[in-house]
Amino acid sequence: MTTPTALDTGEARTRLHELTVIDVRTPGEYAAGHLPGALNIPLDHIQRALPDIRDAAHRREVLVVCASGARSENACKILAEHDITAATLSGGTGAWAAGGHELHRPQGSARTVWGMERQVRLTAGSLVLLGLVLGALVHPAFQLLSAGVAGGLVFSALTNTCGMAAMLAKLPYNRPSALDLDRTLAELRSR
Repeated sequence: MTTPTALDTGEARTRLHELTVIDVRTPGEYAAGHLPGALNIPLDHIQRALPDIRDAAHRREVLVVCASGARSENACKILAEHDITAATLSGGTGAWAAGGHELHRPQGSARTVWGMERQVRLTAGSLVLLGLVLGALVHPAFQLLSAGVAGGLVFSALTNTCGMAAMLAKLPYNRPSALDLDRTLAELRSR
C-alpha cells in the first residue's frame, strides 16, 4: 500500500501541467467550478474507475481534489489500498479559489447544485428542527431524531467521514449520468 501525499495550492498550480487532476466531488459541485483540466469522477465511482486511474498514474502523477480535502483524502486512501499513488490538494478547491487561482466552469451549466457541505448542513439542521418541533407538539420521543442527528455529526467529525453526505450523494442531481462518466473515463484513458 502506498502512502498518500498532499500538495499545497502553490505547488499544485506550478505543477498543474504535469498532473492528472481528478475531482471527486458531485457533478453539480464540479460544474460550479473546478481546477483547470480536472476530470470529474465522484468519490462513490472511484472503484469503477480504478483500472483507468491506475493506467493514468503510470503516465503522470495523479492529484485528487474535492471541496475541502476530506473526500480527496478518502479517495487517496482507496487508491493507496490498490497500490495507486496519488496526492491530495490541501484545502481543496476552497483553498485553490481563496489563493486567487482560476476555477473553470463548463459552458452552458446554468443550474448550480449546492456544495455537499451546504446540503449536509441544510439536511441536518432541518432534521434537528423537525425533531424539536415534533417533540414539543406531538410527542417528546421525536426529540430522539434531533439527538440522533447530533450524534451523527459528532461521529462524522471524529472519523472525518459523513454518512449523510454519502446518502445525499446518491440523489439524482448529485450523480453523473452513465454517459458522462463513460466520457470522463475515455478522456482519462487518452491522457
